[in-house]
Order: sequence, then structure tokens, then C-alpha cells
Amino acid sequence: MAVRNALLPGGQRTVELLNDAGEPVAAVNTYLRHLAARNCSPNTLVAYAHDLQHLWRFLAQQHLDWREFKVWHTVEFLGYLRSLRIPLSPRRRSIAEALVIDGQPMAQLAATTVNRILAAVSSFYDFAILSAQLDSGNPLEKTCDHQQARATNRHRPFMDGASRQRPLRRRVSVKTVDRLPRPMSEQQIDALFAELHCARDRAIVRLMLDGGLRPGEALCLHLEDIRYGQRRMVVRYRNDHPKGVRAKSRFERVVDLHDPATLEAVSTYVMTERPNDGDSPFVFLVGGAGRRRLEPPGYPALFKLFTRACERARIREPWVTPHSLRHTHATLMWEAGMRELTLQKRLGHASPESTRIYTRISDRQVVADYRRALGLDQVESVTDITMPNVAS
Repeated sequence: MAVRNALLPGGQRTVELLNDAGEPVAAVNTYLRHLAARNCSPNTLVAYAHDLQHLWRFLAQQHLDWREFKVWHTVEFLGYLRSLRIPLSPRRRSIAEALVIDGQPMAQLAATTVNRILAAVSSFYDFAILSAQLDSGNPLEKTCDHQQARATNRHRPFMDGASRQRPLRRRVSVKTVDRLPRPMSEQQIDALFAELHCARDRAIVRLMLDGGLRPGEALCLHLEDIRYGQRRMVVRYRNDHPKGVRAKSRFERVVDLHDPATLEAVSTYVMTERPNDGDSPFVFLVGGAGRRRLEPPGYPALFKLFTRACERARIREPWVTPHSLRHTHATLMWEAGMRELTLQKRLGHASPESTRIYTRISDRQVVADYRRALGLDQVESVTDITMPNVAS
């Protein structure tokens, strides 16, 4: 089985799932066209196609039709996903834990990936029921999530207790680790910039570090989005990138850039290095004299330049990725005193739960209560009072 990702002449991207005979899988492709009609990202279509590919392989192994997939099959499907080993691409071998089998680097599906596959399968069956292709219930049924009512640190919407709607969760899922974001240290940042010798690369990294931009938001910037006089930029949702790069969030926002080094890096690139013989509206373009000249870079180009710079700086770690620059910015802003609601607006988070992970890194109230419990605040206050008298 294979996933075919093709770009039509009109600029529209089509994603299809093909069986072992090279024929389209009608049920899955109908669902993918439904997602495309909802204006989902091409990356979402590709991810869902690969997720449903795992389901179809399991069905072929069990000699089942997709309509015969029942609730009791979900346990076997979960075991199939947990025992699955997939080959690692050369791009991910440096950031993923691999197990060499027959000379080929292989990796187990992560717990978050398994839950995403289960969510995609559940969404597919919901669509099949909605479109009258299936007259039975969803095999990945959901139940009331009583754990959310007991957890005190989870986000609750306004008047949550008065609502009749109860939080739901799938019966079959994998427990995941709620990991903390890992910000880069000051030494790592300095070492990274020391190995960025291209003005374009320095400008991209600066925007992501000082503005908290996602990789897609930085690559989709237009020249009109940078407002030098107001020292700010506008992050807009666009889908006109020729390589399928999109901003993750659909919430447009204004990001202030009062750090002079950031706008100086962007201005230096635009005035000295950016090709001026084209009419592309994108800020960052491919230079040189190659065949990709005047094209905006995509995700692989950004990942490659960041990885090579980290390797030269000897700071390459599995968690050091372009997105870690956004984690570093958010952590620095929070530790400097930015409020949670303000940080949420700056980062463009739709839910405060996404912003709250940075408050767990360094909670000022926890530190204050801890120091108060040790009596350190009283010692400092006495020292502040007595020190001037000793000096006099």
C-alpha cells in the first residue's frame, strides 16, 4: 500500500491511498476528499492517509472488511500498532531512537503517534456513519472522562459545571507522558548563531527566537507583513506557499519586535542578500544560481540548515529542533514576568492549556511559597535593612 501525494496543474494538492494492486481505496479517498473540502491542511491529509494505511494493513492481515471492524477488534489493533516497527528515513535517524534489524534502522511508533492513528480511525468511522456508509456504531467508542473532573490543573471553560456536556475519551488509547518543553540555554543560542554564516538563515532563526514564530509562520511571511516603523509584524494565515507550508494556527496576530537585533537581521537580509530580480512576495527566498533560485524554502530546507548549524556548534540533541526556538522564547518571556494571558496572545494559542505548559517550567508563585516556607524572604529583608547601617 502507498500514499500518493500529487500536485494538480491548478495548484491544488490531492492525496490518495492506494492498495497493493495500485488501485485507489474508495472509502479512504472519499474521506480524504471530505477533509480537503473542509479546507484542512495538505499535511493533515497526508498524515490521515498514512494513519488509515495502518488500519487497512491490519484489516488485510486479519482478513476483514473495513465494515467488519468491531469494538473487540480495537484491542488487537492497538497491539498491532504497539508491535509495529517502521524504517527510519535518513532525515530522522539523528533525532529518533532506532533499533537495527537486518541492517536497517527501525523505530517503534511513539505513544502520541498511536493515539493519533486511533483518533484518525475514529474520525473516519464517524464520517462513514454520517455519510450513511456504515449503519453500526463507531468501533472506537468513547466514554465519559471522569479523570478530567478529578484533575485540578486542567483547563475548564467558563461555567463548565453548569453545562450538560461531559468530557469524553476513547476507551482504547495509550498513556502518554506530559513532557515539559526544553528551552535552549544561552550558551547553545550563542553557539548556534556563531555557525549561521548566511544572512537569510540568521534572519529566520532570529524571528523564530525573538518573535516566537512557528516554522511555517516564518516561512510564509510576506514583505508587507514586516512593519519596520512600528517595530512589529503581522502573522497571517495563508495557503499560497508553493511547497505546502502553512501556519498551524488559523488565528492571525500581531507580534511586536522591540529587540533591535531582530529587525536589523531581517533588514540586512532584505537589503543585501535577498534576490531583487523576482516578484515573489515571500520574505525568504532561495538565492544563488541554481534551479531553485527565487523559490521560497520549505520545511526540509529549514530543518537541514538548522541541523547542520547545530552539528557544527556541537549542540545537536534529539529535542533541539527549529520549534525549540519557540519554546525558548516562551520560557524567557514567562520568566521575565509576562502574564499568562499576554503570552497566550503573543504565541497565538487558541487554548490557555497550550500556554500553561510554560508556567510549569518556572512557576513564580511556587518559588515564592517555597522561599517563604524556608524563611529566605525574612532573611533577605533583615539583610536589606542592616546592610546600610554597617556601611555607614
